[in-house]
Amino acid sequence: MKFAVLDLETTGNHSNEDDIIQIGIVLLDDECGVTGSYTSYVRPRVPVPAIITELTGITDEDVREAPEPEDVLLEVIPLLSDAVLVAHNAGFDVSFLNQALDRCGYMPFTGRVLDTLQLLRILYPTQPSYQLGAVSEVFGIEHERHHQADSDAMATALLFKACMDKLRNLPLLTLERLASQLGDGDDLGWIVHDALQRRQRLAAADPDGYRYYRQFALKVGEWTDEEPPRHDDPESAERLRELDFEMFLEETLARLKEHVPGYEPRESQVRMFREVYDALESGRHLMIEAGTGTGKSLGYLIPALFYGIRQDEKIVVSTHTINLQEQIRERDVPLLAKVLPLPFKASVFKGRGNYLCLRKFESKIAARDYTAPADDRLTTAQMLVWLGETEHGDQEELNFGGRGAEYWHTVASDADSCLNRSCPWFKLCFYHRAKQEAVHADLVITNHSLLFTDIRAEYRLLPAYDHLIVDEAHHLDDAAGKHLGMQLSYNSGMHPLTRLCKDARTGLIFQLKQKIASTGHVRAESWTATIEKAVPVFGELRIHWDELFELLYRLAQPEPDADGGQGVMRLKTDKPPAEWEAVRTAEANVFASLNEIIRTFEKLLAELKEHCDDAEVEAVAVDTAGRVKDLARVRDDLHGFVKLDEGGTVYWLEANAFYKSRSVHLYAVPADVSGLLKQYFFDAKRSVILTSATLSVHKSFEYATEQLGLSGFEADGRLATVQLPSPFNYRDQALVVIPRNLPPIKGASADPAFLAALVESLADVARETSGRMLVLFTSYRMLKQVYEPLKERLAEAGIAVIGQGIDGGGRTKLVRRFRQQQASVLLGTSSFWEGVDLPGDALTCLAIVRLPFTPPNHPLLEAKSEQLAAEKKNPFMKLSIPQAVIRFKQGFGRLVRTAKDKGIVILYDTRVIDTSYGKYFLYSLPGPKIETMHIEQIVPRIREWLSETGTTQGGSA
Repeated sequence: MKFAVLDLETTGNHSNEDDIIQIGIVLLDDECGVTGSYTSYVRPRVPVPAIITELTGITDEDVREAPEPEDVLLEVIPLLSDAVLVAHNAGFDVSFLNQALDRCGYMPFTGRVLDTLQLLRILYPTQPSYQLGAVSEVFGIEHERHHQADSDAMATALLFKACMDKLRNLPLLTLERLASQLGDGDDLGWIVHDALQRRQRLAAADPDGYRYYRQFALKVGEWTDEEPPRHDDPESAERLRELDFEMFLEETLARLKEHVPGYEPRESQVRMFREVYDALESGRHLMIEAGTGTGKSLGYLIPALFYGIRQDEKIVVSTHTINLQEQIRERDVPLLAKVLPLPFKASVFKGRGNYLCLRKFESKIAARDYTAPADDRLTTAQMLVWLGETEHGDQEELNFGGRGAEYWHTVASDADSCLNRSCPWFKLCFYHRAKQEAVHADLVITNHSLLFTDIRAEYRLLPAYDHLIVDEAHHLDDAAGKHLGMQLSYNSGMHPLTRLCKDARTGLIFQLKQKIASTGHVRAESWTATIEKAVPVFGELRIHWDELFELLYRLAQPEPDADGGQGVMRLKTDKPPAEWEAVRTAEANVFASLNEIIRTFEKLLAELKEHCDDAEVEAVAVDTAGRVKDLARVRDDLHGFVKLDEGGTVYWLEANAFYKSRSVHLYAVPADVSGLLKQYFFDAKRSVILTSATLSVHKSFEYATEQLGLSGFEADGRLATVQLPSPFNYRDQALVVIPRNLPPIKGASADPAFLAALVESLADVARETSGRMLVLFTSYRMLKQVYEPLKERLAEAGIAVIGQGIDGGGRTKLVRRFRQQQASVLLGTSSFWEGVDLPGDALTCLAIVRLPFTPPNHPLLEAKSEQLAAEKKNPFMKLSIPQAVIRFKQGFGRLVRTAKDKGIVILYDTRVIDTSYGKYFLYSLPGPKIETMHIEQIVPRIREWLSETGTTQGGSA
């Protein structure tokens, strides 16, 4: 067997219109050793577009004297003869190859084709990216000439070798499972079967380190083997008695210096150690703003662990994002394990839906319960390999493609369909493992979402705790509203409905019917008849559900040219819209159909539980029961929402013009969560520590204390507030420029004169900084208005423009592309104002187009403003400005992240100098140099500023 690894560069993406301009082939033998290579430019029929030259470096000059396609193919065809063709995203290369063969009068390539993109997805399921450049970097493959066919072909060949080595050395059980799932009808299945046959012929022993159970190869053993920290460790107990906090801190800092190159304790971080420990020790709450560069995570983890271990008290740390949870697990906990003079256990605990249910996964692949067979086979293959690697069973580890996220919903753990100790997988269950680890841990790292889910679940999820540290605390009130209120969407009902009965043959109820029929039980005929009778009701429910959401969509009134196509409508309890009676009628139809389904299956499932002890029936019945409970929750939430009768609750609808009724979301959120936060946390817990880089406004914590329910606590001695300055010298590291002579913005879409001036200025600055520029918008509409004209102006300079929502991919993918393509400008909206990581020299200039005020007509802001106005307070000063200042500080924090960074912030919103409230924004910044000037003076000033010192340009967040 031989392999021919192919890569093509072309004039565009359409094989029937565009031409090949370069071809690269690497030949491999059966063991994937390189036996030869071939490369050539190819003369195209059309000029090489500028965008292709920018991407590949290939110019018209390079291909002007290149061989004709016929001559190149004459050399290529013998190389491909009897070879298995391999390519990265093979469909693209094969379509171009066959189109060229056809044009030149040759037969198409009909041999086997393998796609390294598919193979990597299956065999390396936790890779964050499968883009050729990104994955080459991870594998340590030298690949300096991205988008050059010979370099790409060699990188692909080396990746293919890594894939084949791993495939041929998987545990035999995993290979058998993969072969069974993929079949041998296509080339992917064929190569898996080939690997399986090799293993069977060689009779090689399975690699060590696997646990085999029910024909699966797993990495983990039984979670019941977990032991508490410092179990049977008298030395640790003695050590604890000897240490006080200052001794512990001194020893820890000395070890940090040993393990972290260049680590020096920062004054603000050392103060944070002591403030956090004092708050825990004295049993009071603490609000601590830790400026950028403080080392906030270690600042609270080190004192918290000492206090928790010494007092035998559990400490819970909550973050706003799962990303920060993972960062603490992957970066901070391993470091602390090396430097702390005491052993400890830390666990990460997430919402239940983040963990794989092994019983559901086993049932799904046994039944081949696939809604999108091609995608689902690949996702199954990914997860079979992943089971031999994962210790946590956490979906965050997986990089799903296609419809993988939908697949996950069908195999995720959930309380309603859990068999608990009756489950054959119970002792290997990932969720119960995480819960058990949390019980034994000194430190439990969770997220804001689970904090509130635990409250709603009557404290049955998290282990009992009296000490809570809230990181990213500026998000706590929003998280409280979201999780203590109600959210419902079109898919909230359609997902469980489709899972139960997708069509006349597919879904859990049909699986249940088959399992019941196969038991031969005396009541089997009656039970299957009940299921058959219910099938038409699912169809009626679908019709009623669609009718209801079509009505709600029309009420939300989204316009295609609205910002992001979004429509929002607040529903006032005292004055619902005239169309609300029609909504109530439609909801009554939904309610009736849901009731019929829920009652039918509750009765049937109760009978099965009592009279049928078949294990296979029980497994499907419990999954069915879980989805029926989902429908019951949807029924009750929807019914409550339509009543609009809950005092103190803000009701509203959101919809998107592009996705119509399927985009409709319903919200019912408490207008003021401060009382709930006080009740659940500040009155109930001994010590709550709230930390963030952005808690204060105008050097005051008043806004945060009011929003979070802490008013009066400081006066009573139950709350301390501390501001820790950043250790960075912002005066020398950051220049804030405000142009004085810009035209006014005038509204969300901006005045044409403002837009023209903005685009011109951004282009001038980007050329001066060679890209490396992040532009933050508050409006997606304005981002789109800027994108095309800015792209045109920068094309000649070879600077790319990357736009959120325009160029494919989510935030992580766009940021990765921005990092890899240094000469680029990244345009982002709301999600880019915080949590974006741009290390090294990736970022030189940050442009803030508008101050980040929440739209005044947003239902929640509107309701809070009405409440403040009723109390004779100024909503703009008490609410809008503090919210915007905190967001503004987050945006500013994207630039300077280390002591060596240097960069420029351009603030295009002249309200900071033209209005009385502008000072709140400027005073909130950590001391950068602030200058106003005419717009034409900006570029010379940037040139002067960057040349003043030899400091590295760049930053990370």
